[in-house]
Amino acid sequence: MSFLQKLLNLFRGLAPRTRPLCDTCKYDYGNACSRPERPNALKCPDYKRG
Repeated sequence: MSFLQKLLNLFRGLAPRTRPLCDTCKYDYGNACSRPERPNALKCPDYKRG
């Protein structure tokens, strides 16, 4: 991972999320996700961009 990518990841981690991750997650259908934070999760260890 390049220095620029690490720096961008750092800034992304500091910026507050206003849009729930569930809106863009590939597991956002039917019963694919059973996390209690759904559908308004701002952090999720299972998140995959869909």
